[in-house]
Amino acid sequence: MLSAPGAIVRRHDPDSFLTALFAPAALRETLLVLYAFNHELARARAAVSQPTLALIRLQWWREVVEGAPRRHEVATPLAEGIRAGRLDRAELLALIAGREIEAEPAIPSFSAWRSYLLATAGGLAAAAGHLLGAPAASLDKLRALGAAYGMAGVLRSVPAHARQGRCLLPEDVLARHGLSPEAVIRAPSDPALHPVLRTLAAEGRAMLGTGRGAELPRPAVAAALPSVLARRDLGRIGRPVAARGLGDRLAVTLAGLTGRI
Repeated sequence: MLSAPGAIVRRHDPDSFLTALFAPAALRETLLVLYAFNHELARARAAVSQPTLALIRLQWWREVVEGAPRRHEVATPLAEGIRAGRLDRAELLALIAGREIEAEPAIPSFSAWRSYLLATAGGLAAAAGHLLGAPAASLDKLRALGAAYGMAGVLRSVPAHARQGRCLLPEDVLARHGLSPEAVIRAPSDPALHPVLRTLAAEGRAMLGTGRGAELPRPAVAAALPSVLARRDLGRIGRPVAARGLGDRLAVTLAGLTGRI
């Protein structure tokens, strides 16, 4: 039977749930707690109408990580993982800090966008790798692979973000193509957006290249598996967004079983 964090991840983040199945059984539950924590951070802005409320939610999680007692289906096991030394407090605080830009009206520049994804999706992959025993020398490569997955996710989610009244694309890249965050929110399927998506997808592919060759012990391979999905997603940018299919799941399964990312 799944724990509460495991059920949250399976329901709301099926990509992470699938990849976590390839983690060692002794560490899988803690990995699911980490992914459930990340889901809570991701929904801090999506679940509220005012950006200030998102910062309040992030501060609540910051207090949890810093040691404030909270009875909560994710906060409680998260605190246990920190106390046991399985989860690193500094890594978790960095994940929270990375989310703060989502409370801003827009992401101003390509550089800020890149840094945001290295800190969030990239930071998550590095934290997962740390938990699973990846050597310190491989964590930067894992961060790059995670950032590529995050970039692909942002590009896939443009219509969903627009329905929430949000745009997570860099303002300066949009401006170079005569667009603005407001224009994307109004018309997320406008063909004029395609050159922007292709430009940003190229950065995702560059991140995959940066992460290539990460030397991971077999137990840590699960931390890199989202990059398998990133590679497939980045090849579909500009096409209608489709739900995950059997081919995606098979690609992850093959990589997980062989250890070849």
